[in-house]
Amino acid sequence: MKELKVLKIRVTSCIALVGISLMLAAVMSDHWAVLSPKLDDDTQSCEVAHFGLWRLCKKKIFMSDQETMIKGCGPLSLPGEHSCTYFKHFTSGENADIFEVTTQKEYSISAAAIAIIGVGFMTMGTVCTLLSFKEKLDYLLKPAGLFFIFAGLCMIISAEVIRQSVHRMIDSKETVWIEYYYSWSFACACAAFVLLFVCGVALVLISLPRMPRNPWETCMDAEPDM
Repeated sequence: MKELKVLKIRVTSCIALVGISLMLAAVMSDHWAVLSPKLDDDTQSCEVAHFGLWRLCKKKIFMSDQETMIKGCGPLSLPGEHSCTYFKHFTSGENADIFEVTTQKEYSISAAAIAIIGVGFMTMGTVCTLLSFKEKLDYLLKPAGLFFIFAGLCMIISAEVIRQSVHRMIDSKETVWIEYYYSWSFACACAAFVLLFVCGVALVLISLPRMPRNPWETCMDAEPDM
């Protein structure tokens, strides 16, 4: 394999590694979205929630500053009582929290399942990329690129499912949440999609045979890269 091609693969693999790290951080963290209720004038405390694919975390924040109360409940950095529980449909334990079952259950299960499929694609892409560095195994670059593309698509689909879930909860009359914003886990998922998708396309292009340099030369006549 030519040195230039090896360099391209290594650079692309390093960028993909960043995307893999962001993907794992998004899947394992609980800061996809932050929800807060409406505050009354006499409210001394409020309960803000943030959740991921598996758990819901609630924080009871004590509002002592009038100016802060006008801006709404939060931010999360304010002191308060903090607790996290897994969604009821992911565990049978007594400490599990039923989080807006009528509006959240089908969305959170779908988002989590799609993310797990994405992790599977990411794992297979990583294995194929590592094996492609061995002699005569560079043909694994193309499936590695396709696996990374599929992993990125799974992450952006999972992020869209979470986004739809948040909008449905906000619009529902059965919930107390009226304000929301997407946090750093959501940003990690979107960034992972961009990096993995771009790196996947790059690996597929690198794996293609060299284009003919002359009009009378065909791809079959071109010198191999090995």
